[in-house]
Amino acid sequence: MLAPRLARFAAVARLEHITRAAEELGVPQPTLSRAIARLEAELGVALLRREGRAVRLTRAGRLLLDSAERALAELERGAQAARAEADPETGRVAFGFLHTLGTDVVPALLRGFRAEHPRVRFQLVQDYSASMQDRMRAGELDLCLVSPIPADPDLTARPLDEQVLHLAVPADHRLAGRRRIRLAEVAEEPFVAVAPGYGLRAISDEFCAEAGFTPRIAFEGEDAETLRGLVAVGFGVALLPPGLVPRPGVVDLTVTAPRTRRVIGLAWLSGRPLTAPAAAFRDYALSRRGRLLDHG
Repeated sequence: MLAPRLARFAAVARLEHITRAAEELGVPQPTLSRAIARLEAELGVALLRREGRAVRLTRAGRLLLDSAERALAELERGAQAARAEADPETGRVAFGFLHTLGTDVVPALLRGFRAEHPRVRFQLVQDYSASMQDRMRAGELDLCLVSPIPADPDLTARPLDEQVLHLAVPADHRLAGRRRIRLAEVAEEPFVAVAPGYGLRAISDEFCAEAGFTPRIAFEGEDAETLRGLVAVGFGVALLPPGLVPRPGVVDLTVTAPRTRRVIGLAWLSGRPLTAPAAAFRDYALSRRGRLLDHG
């Protein structure tokens, strides 16, 4: 309630005339006079001294005016920043995505969108699904690419594509000469995997359970390429999305049972309107349904 009164007070102080200030602000003079009187009553000090039709600042008024002008200028800067954030052509999108999608999928998605909206800015965040969902709820992210698809009622999520998960084995592994295997064939093997809490870990554990075993985890990490490195030196096998380039020492096998695929989807907070640039990016991403992984 203080900000509009300070703006009216600053206008009167600058013009040193209530009538002219009222005309500039587009309010009736009695309304402006009452607003100044209420401000003085709330502060318990006189801010203006009447001299005929003009007004002069008291010492307390001069002290308040200096702070009021700085505060109003800061508010205006904040308002300009907020407007710029939502500008459909130059605004900013806070976009989160899984680490495993950062090498090729996300760059291709951004390239396609920026061909149509070249001046939209992005704040990019790589994180695991649960953390990104919390950050959307906190207002830190507008949208995120997740897997598995969340079922939380406060989130809206749409599937975009399916990604095959291969079983990565060392090049000298007993199964490396095969092209296809059943996941149960490695039930006794040590696994390397992302840490609990990551969507890929939950999905991998579910596939192993479907195959009839609980994986024996030898090493845990956060990055798929690090896990590939561990596979290459023989620390275990891993269910991983395809690498961008072949990794020396690693062979990817197709799993025929169960069907090791993960659904990748786009999520945003239900009931909170997206800014114009975020809505445009959401619509573009949804238009890529079934083709999200086509980034050649």
